[in-house]
Amino acid sequence: METWWRRRRNIEEFSKGYYGVCAAGGMLSAGATHLAITPLDVLKVNMQVNPVKYNGIISGFSTLCREEGASALWRGWSGKLIGYGVQGGCKFGLYEYFKKLYGDLLVNQNKGVIFFLSAASAQVFADIALCPFEAVKVRVQSQPSFANGLADGFPKVYTKEGFYGLYRGLLPLWGRNLPFSMFMFTTFEHSVDLMHRKVIRRKREDCSIPQQLAVTCLAGYSAGIVGAVISNPADNIVSSLYNKKAASILQAIKKIGLANLFTRSLPVRIATVGPVVTLQWFFYDSIKMFTGL
Repeated sequence: METWWRRRRNIEEFSKGYYGVCAAGGMLSAGATHLAITPLDVLKVNMQVNPVKYNGIISGFSTLCREEGASALWRGWSGKLIGYGVQGGCKFGLYEYFKKLYGDLLVNQNKGVIFFLSAASAQVFADIALCPFEAVKVRVQSQPSFANGLADGFPKVYTKEGFYGLYRGLLPLWGRNLPFSMFMFTTFEHSVDLMHRKVIRRKREDCSIPQQLAVTCLAGYSAGIVGAVISNPADNIVSSLYNKKAASILQAIKKIGLANLFTRSLPVRIATVGPVVTLQWFFYDSIKMFTGL
């Protein structure tokens, strides 16, 4: 099986087909993993919007289920599946494209700089694609009477707030996701390289598929934790703006408080992001291997 897998080299590296597979892999891996952790995301958003009522993971789940039923834990699932699927396709596909582009332009530059630039460039476009879905998702998760999902949520947001309502949170979304992606991709790339050089002491292509995927998972988890901590302040601001707890970024920071900006919902965010990023990289690399990349 492994020999067959290794011999599948049907798609030329850095071709249109290559980037297409990367985009498809990113879309499938991101959409599926974000869908799976919808209950944790619902809790996280409610902890950010109403920290007094939802002040812990166990008590928060208990409060949600008691007051709104177990189905409340899956509010906004369509926004998670479709929105983050689209974002994942753009993020992973464009990251591979920009990594090749900047690698050719900046031949003598440090690899870390290329990883940072590639991740940032890809995320700019990924968040433009995600933003309308996020605008609806956050409202659905924290305002039970607002809408049932994307189908009725989009018209309500657009009717009440126009185009601006769908992109109200783009700047803080960039503020959250740009540093997240920059540190996540860079941490992942360096972690993979470090493990192959210092732990396994073999090049990636010389390792078995289980070994490669084990390294992927370890590097993915490390990358997820680093990204979650770095991006948590902006994540709190996004939830505050979308739920009209504040009218501007500065007002959101003032209302939340500087200390709370870094710590509010951080445990549940780490519990959410770490496994999600790990599984995303696992599925993404598995898809790339299966298609012979």
